[in-house]
Formats: sequence, C-alpha cells, structure tokens
Amino acid sequence: MKEVTQLDQGWALQYEGEHVPASVPGCVHTDLLNAGLIPDPFLAANENDVAWVGRRDWTYTTRVAPVSAHERTDLVFAGLDTAARITLGAAELGRTRNMHRSYRFDVTGLAGELAVHFTSAYQEAAETRALTGARPNVYPEPFQYIRKMASSFGWDWGPTLPTAGIWRPARLEHWSTARIAQVRPLVTVAEGNGRVELHLTVERTATGTTHPLTVRAAVAGTSAETVLDGDAAVLVLEVPGPELWWPRGRGEQPLYDLDVTLSDATEPLDTWHRRIGFRTVELDRSPDEDGTGFTLVVNGERLFARGVNWIPDDTLVSRVTPTRYRERLTRAAEANIDLIRVWGGGIYEDHAFYDACDELGLMVWQDFLFACAAYPEEQPLRGEIEAEARENVVRLMPHPSLVLWNGNNENLWGFRDWDWEPELAGDSWGEGYYLGLLPRTVAELDPTRPYTAGSPWSGSWDHHPNDPDHGTHHSWEVWNRRDYSEYRENVPRFVAEFGWQAPPALATLRRALPGEALAPDSPGMLHHQKADDGNDKLDRGLARHFQPPTDFDRWHYLTQVVQARAVATGIEHWRSHWPRCAGTIVWQLNDCWPVSSWAAIDGDGRLKPLYHELRRLYADRLLTLQPPGVTGAPEAALVNQAGQTWETVLRLRRLAADGTITAQTELPVRTDARSVTRLVVPLELLPAEGSTTELLVADADGQRAVHIAVTDRHFAYPKPEFDVTLAPAEDIDGAVEVTVTARTLVRDLLLQPDRLSPSATADRGLATLLPGEQLRIRVAGCGDVGVDDVRAALFCVEPA
Repeated sequence: MKEVTQLDQGWALQYEGEHVPASVPGCVHTDLLNAGLIPDPFLAANENDVAWVGRRDWTYTTRVAPVSAHERTDLVFAGLDTAARITLGAAELGRTRNMHRSYRFDVTGLAGELAVHFTSAYQEAAETRALTGARPNVYPEPFQYIRKMASSFGWDWGPTLPTAGIWRPARLEHWSTARIAQVRPLVTVAEGNGRVELHLTVERTATGTTHPLTVRAAVAGTSAETVLDGDAAVLVLEVPGPELWWPRGRGEQPLYDLDVTLSDATEPLDTWHRRIGFRTVELDRSPDEDGTGFTLVVNGERLFARGVNWIPDDTLVSRVTPTRYRERLTRAAEANIDLIRVWGGGIYEDHAFYDACDELGLMVWQDFLFACAAYPEEQPLRGEIEAEARENVVRLMPHPSLVLWNGNNENLWGFRDWDWEPELAGDSWGEGYYLGLLPRTVAELDPTRPYTAGSPWSGSWDHHPNDPDHGTHHSWEVWNRRDYSEYRENVPRFVAEFGWQAPPALATLRRALPGEALAPDSPGMLHHQKADDGNDKLDRGLARHFQPPTDFDRWHYLTQVVQARAVATGIEHWRSHWPRCAGTIVWQLNDCWPVSSWAAIDGDGRLKPLYHELRRLYADRLLTLQPPGVTGAPEAALVNQAGQTWETVLRLRRLAADGTITAQTELPVRTDARSVTRLVVPLELLPAEGSTTELLVADADGQRAVHIAVTDRHFAYPKPEFDVTLAPAEDIDGAVEVTVTARTLVRDLLLQPDRLSPSATADRGLATLLPGEQLRIRVAGCGDVGVDDVRAALFCVEPA
C-alpha cells in the first residue's frame, strides 16, 4: 500500500544569511512575522513598511532522506506560491509558475537538502509581460501576467502583500507497481435513481507495466469492479433511489462515501475517497418576453438564489484553517444564505471549504481565476491556464455543493466599457479562454454542471455584457454615484454583484489602529479604506439621508445603518419581482483584513449590522413595502420562498411621529409556496406626499416594514426615549438578556456588542420600535456589565 510522509517539519527560510524557522504550509510574511522580523502588516500602515518582502527572492530548505522499500518515491506539493525552482541535493527537479496547481516530482533514490527557490512575483510578472506585451487592467499591479491570487497585489478592499511560500501541504509518497493518478466521478440522477460514472487513470512503475490490476469502487451499498486494461478504466455504479442533496432550506444534505481501491494480485496498492451527493443542476437561460433568464434549477426546482460573494478570508491565505472556513460558512447558513460565489480574483479554495458547503447546503458558484483585467492568451500563460483549469475542475467536481462554473469576473464587461478595446488594438485579452478553452474543458471533464462565460454576461455579444435584461448583472453605478433608492429603477434577471460600504466594528478598528484618535479621515482609517473615493462615497450616501454627524461614533453608526438599508433596498425590491429576478449575490460576505468595505463580517470576524439584516432579507418569508410601481401606489409585497403556503394577516397602520395611530386596517393574505403576493396599500393609510410627520408601518408574523415619505433628515423624529433592563440569559452561561422598552418611536435601534467587550456578540441588529414595544437582545461574552454600559452601546436615529 502507498505510504505518505508529510513534510511539515524542519523547514527554514533563508534571510540575510540566517535560517529563520519556517512553517509549511505557510508563507514568507507569516514566517518573518513569527520570527519578529517584520511588523504585523494588518496594523496601522505597516503594509507600506513590508512592501519590500514581495519584491525579493526567497528560499525554503529542509533535509529529506526518502528511504523506503517501495519502488518509487514522489515529492508532492499541493501548492507553491508561485514562481519556483526546486532542487534536491545537486539535482534540479523542476520549475513552477502557477499558484493554483499541484506538482509532483520523482525523487526515487535522491536525498539531501531540499530547496524551493522562489522568484519575486513582480519579477516573474515582468518577464511574462515582456513576452506577451502589455494589457490593461483596473489596478496598477501586474496580476494578469502571473497565475497567482490576483488580490494579493491589492484590491479596493485588500492590502498589497504579494507573498511567496509553500502555501499548501508538501509530502513524500512511496509506492510500488501503480498508484491512482486521477478519479473523475460524474454523478447524475435520472428517474429517481443515481448513477456514478467513474473515470480513473493510474500511473505505473517500470516494473508494474505488465501487472494485472483490479479497480473496485463502492458507494451507497453498491459496488463495481473491473480489471484494468492499460492505464485507464471507467466504472459505473447504479444506485437505486438515493436520497437527494438539496440546497439549505429546500431539504436535507445526505452525503455518500465513495471509495475506490486499486489492487494487484496480492494486495491493495492505493485508495481514493470522497463524499458525494446525488442531485441535478441546470441553468435556465431561456429567452422570454422580458429578455434572457438566468435561473438555477436544482432537482427540478427553480430557485431564487440568496447569495453572497466570497473573497479569500485572509490575504495570507495559508492561515485559513478548516475551523475558520467552518465558522464563516456556518455564519452564512445562519443568515439564510444558500449560495456562495467564489470570486475570480482569489483562489480555488481548500477541500475543507467545499466540504463545509456540502454539509451546510450552501450552493457554490465557482469562478475560474480571472478578474478585472485583460489576460494574454499567449504562452507561457495559456498552457498554465489550461493545466490549472483541468486540474481544478477534476479536483472540485465530487462536491455536490458546486453548481456552476463561471469563466471570469467583469472581463467581458471591461472589454466593452472600460476602454480596453482601442488600447488592445487586436491583441488577445482572454475572450478565447472564456468562450473557448474553459467551456470546452468543462464540457469534456464535468458535463454534469452548467458553465457561464462571465459575470456579468448577457449570454452573447448580441447584448451589452451588463444588460440587466439578459443574464447576470453587476449593479455598481448606485454605490459609485447614486442614492441607494435607485436600486429600484430596474429588475435585473440575476444580480451577481452589488453592495454598499461601511467601516468594521469599533473593536476591530481599535485593534488595527492602536493608539489612533479615530476619525473618518484619520491616517489609519484612510489607510484601511482602499476603495477609490471610498470615504467620500460613504459621506455622500450618508448625507442624502441624515445630517452630517459631528462625532466619530455617530458617523460609525450611521454608515452602518446606510449600508444595511442600501442592501435591504436592493434585495427587497428584487425578491419582490421573482421569478423575473432569480437571485442576488451581495458583495461581499467576508473580509481578508481589517478594512472599511462592503463585507457583512469584518476582518476580525465580527458581525456588522448588515449581517443581521441579511438574515431577515434572506429568510424564506419576507415582508416589504415598495414605492409606487405599475399601479401608481405603494405596495406591500409578501415574498414566500418556503415550500408551504403562507397564510397571515397583514396589519397596516398610519402613525404620527409621536406614535398616535391615525388609520389602520388588517388584511388576510394568502401567498402560495415559492411565490410573491403584491397588495396595493389603501390610499387612506398612506402618509401624505412629502409628509414629515407620518409614517406607514406594516406587520405580519413578526416581520415589520416601515415607509416614510421623506428622507430621515427631513422627518420629525421625536427625541428617542427608552428604558433598559438586564437579566441573565437562562440558556447561555454568562450571557445577558437586554430588554429595551420604547417610550417613543425608536428608529433603527442598534446595540454594538463590541463596545461592551471585544469578545461580545449580540443575536440581532437594527430594529424599529413603536411606543410601548419591547425588544430583547441576547448578548454573550460581555462579562459583568451594567445598564449604563449597555446604554452607552445603544444607538438609534435621532432628530435632525
């Protein structure tokens, strides 16, 4: 049987003639940081002080003596970042130039010092650019000339820290006769029965070429066996009536162990194991009277995808552990998210990421790794890209959570709208990848899943790439230049990116900017704001709705409110137009460091108010008030994505700002499963146009929607008054239950738990209370706090 020796000990990083202890997996930055040789690049402006690290060459060394009774020993690297020359003793084993591939070298009989010599990513990119010629991109960094995580060169939410290192595990594999080289399982379902078509290839030693080999596969109590003729075989396993894997909220996520064993006449030689799920997935792009649809269909059911975009969870990606993946993705599931888009400027994530998605019922939309740039199609990049795509399609295809392959992020759009075409003057820019190489690769290797050429993409050049009526749409004009109310101006078929910024939690800022007197424009705040004109956009968005705040705490609170409201405005509008609109993917779930960004979970893992708002917005049942539409009057929309009919009573009240009810009614409403009911609000319940003293409140089954005819800065809010009491939470040790009782209208009340303790968490975000109403907030990890402490952590909208 094959034996494996992990190479995770005894490594050193050469630095200034010294040997610094190194971690594998790891990277140069983490090793230098652990040795105390550089400051933490995530704090203050230290990113600038460590810029030299990415411009140097680096060498990792260890000693190996691969003694084994087996015929063959291979040195295997699951990931090298990025341009490397590998030597063992006096022998050069090979050279690499792709972070997104694995590498295998025959080291049988070799021993001595193993060295991995990394060339600066900038140097490698410059050499490639000299071969291919220059191409445009959106940032002044050369990420399209090297197959490396693009965002390591910086983004409008990330630091510029292009690193180097052995970023995924390294090992020695000792084997005889033959080993399993690749298993490609095609998992399908037809008429309630499952089918696994296993395409297997083996590698043999010189003496193993004539050995008869047997391959046996088993799944769900079904097995198949064949004698290998040559180096490849196909086995088919028919599984009667398997339980289907469903996205979260639609059903369960049963997973089945798929085991493959390779044997010769006397003993097993190698094994392969994955967990698979049985389900069907289609992408309905049928034309209709509204344009061209984009609807995911799983197990025959059409879905409104409730999604978020995922970026690398740490710029120093080797620090992301299976536990961290699980925590982030569990948070996503708890927020009623059912789709994660792995964005094209990052990485193909570790199996631990997709394992968690499999178990949690989170569908995965996987970008191929191209983002916001024109990519040369010449060598040496083309060969690398094909090898990378082929390896990762096969590596990830066992995961049932993976439902869509996507060719690129914004490059088809960029070619058309960002003045690339004249600059390119006929040079290649990536179209041959997105419309040729990649769809051919998916069709050959993984025909069980749909492929789309890009995001955004209208489906063909017959339409603008970002046409909201055709395919996927990225809505960035609103954040960049307009008010969030203008999300309501159209109904895209599928919104694959949109979002609004806010700063991270206060405790995150204090950790990242030690000793700084925080202000929106303080040095550290500006350094940790990477978006072009980012703070001015935050301030313009705030000023459209509120009086400019006079202190940092109010600015911090109000920018959080605006972020949550902006995203809510888009999702409520688009969900209310199902099935024309079939999904939204918020930019973004997570951050890779402490930064002002569009994320719902900040770089220290703290939840922004947006996170709690997403939990409401993505619940199966959503109540929303929409401004005048085709009827010319405001409407209440009841969105029911559950599998059961929603029968409820809709309570509509027109109130004065002091809480007095001036008109009200109750309407019985029945909304069928997977459908939307829209009701015109009776005229007598509407605040007068431009009213600064009345509001409309809608309630149904614990959900609330509020409509005010003017912006908050013009509304006559009363001075908020409320009482606060504390009691121990009965079911969580050390937690407290905060009860807030409103004595006036209290708009967008928020408890910021990290103001009580950096480790504190709260179970809810923004809430609006009418006079006499109570709100209970459970706070964990806050230690011994009093009412005054809690009051200092409570914020709400105040009169202008």
